[in-house]
Amino acid sequence: MPMPDLVVNRSSPVPLYFQVAEQIEQAIHDGQLAPGDRISNEVALADQLGLSRPTLRQAIQTLVDKGLLVRKRGVGTQVVNAPIRRTVELTSLYDDLTRSGLRPTTTVLGLDLVPVDEVAAQKLNLPQGHKVWRLRRLRAVKDEPLALMCNLVPEGVTDLSLVDLDHTGLYAHFRAQAINLRVAHQVIGARTVDAAEARLLGARKGDPVLTMERTSYDDKGRAVEHGHHLYRPDRYAYETTLVDR
Repeated sequence: MPMPDLVVNRSSPVPLYFQVAEQIEQAIHDGQLAPGDRISNEVALADQLGLSRPTLRQAIQTLVDKGLLVRKRGVGTQVVNAPIRRTVELTSLYDDLTRSGLRPTTTVLGLDLVPVDEVAAQKLNLPQGHKVWRLRRLRAVKDEPLALMCNLVPEGVTDLSLVDLDHTGLYAHFRAQAINLRVAHQVIGARTVDAAEARLLGARKGDPVLTMERTSYDDKGRAVEHGHHLYRPDRYAYETTLVDR
């Protein structure tokens, strides 16, 4: 795709390099610049905008540092897929992606009613052998695999066989059923993927992935779901704000 027209305002208090970086970043988010597109030669672009080369170089480096652009020897500067940043809140991946203006797609890999195992029974406060819905899904953005998700939902909470889970997020279904989530215990970690997981995520066996394990509770204190999710680290990151007490 062609580079969008860039404009700089020299009377603005906003630094010139930041004005350029902000416009290119917006063009990436709007789809005017797609992954793989090349950014104009920095020298030519600096001359076109009447900027110094260090100023233009700083603008490009800002976007490289954000993971939006990459410099390749012999190729130039290209747009890459930016990692999705997710704040650590009691929300679902589907909700967060939709709120960010993205259009996630979901493939249901399996939905079974199975006896809960010992570990999950403790997480969900259920007697061992109690039936739970085991839901496995692959979530993608722009046809790029992003997350492999497995959720366990107690049979008495809801009947997932009646839900169009290819087009409805699990938490959205909970809200529609007046199941009000109030608190969750979550652990974030990392591990490597096996061959089957790698195929689904478009990775290679042994590649690292981010992991998230969460047990969510409703406003009555009932455990309503326990999930194990795997995320591609090149496409996904958790983001949080730390405050001194």
